[in-house]
Amino acid sequence: MDFPRSGRLAARLEILDECGSTNTELVRRASTDGDEWPDLSALVTLNQTEGRGRLGRVWVAPPGRAIAISVLLRPRLPAGEPLGLENFGWLPLIAGVAMTRAVAALVPDHSVTLKWPNDVQVDGRKVSGLLAELLPSQDAVVIGAGLNLAFAENELPTPTSTSLSLLGASAALPELADAALAGFLGELTPLYAEFLRLGADPGASGVADAVGALCSTLGQQVKVQLPGGDVLVGTATEIDRTGRLVVTRSTDGRVVAVAAGDVTHLRYE
Repeated sequence: MDFPRSGRLAARLEILDECGSTNTELVRRASTDGDEWPDLSALVTLNQTEGRGRLGRVWVAPPGRAIAISVLLRPRLPAGEPLGLENFGWLPLIAGVAMTRAVAALVPDHSVTLKWPNDVQVDGRKVSGLLAELLPSQDAVVIGAGLNLAFAENELPTPTSTSLSLLGASAALPELADAALAGFLGELTPLYAEFLRLGADPGASGVADAVGALCSTLGQQVKVQLPGGDVLVGTATEIDRTGRLVVTRSTDGRVVAVAAGDVTHLRYE
């Protein structure tokens, strides 16, 4: 399958007929053949067989129903020095904004939002999830995204999922896949470049405002399953300067900053 629009936007674009995990494969290739994989290279497939989500979950879709995208970021500040690890938390959020905007352009009659840290939802149902993985060198990151393109209702992975075709995106699969990827890359590149140009300042670069405007988690009662197994329940109040979600705990009012976790929005009658 050709991706003519996307190919003009990526520094390097490789399209695989099948792949276990595009993240795993791109991390491997970028780690062993670094010079051949510049910043904003991408690896894509419509048949990912061993996809991975947060907290070790498996992400699998029938061939041709979803697109798996992995983008390599080698962030450098204007003077050429590497981005500090304390600022890497913004990179998946920038990617989340990019995917939210790309999806919104394809389904303009729907409400498209970003659930922290990186689930894209349409009318409250998940259409895309993202996962970031550091390279062993810790100076680069791969951002993986799975986007549901053409699931029928009875094929959806969960009752709270949806797909672009179910939302009225009518393009044929090749064109829809290329439009989605091109939209994602087209939104990601300027956001990422401005963030780096202004010294990884989320305020000055507009990244913090962009995330805040799209993030449906802010102001919500939430349950956060933390990587170690603990559960945090409270109100999500803000995103701090490093991209962490700030939650005021219900039990004692303690303010907790969460760097990673699986968030559920709680809806009380």
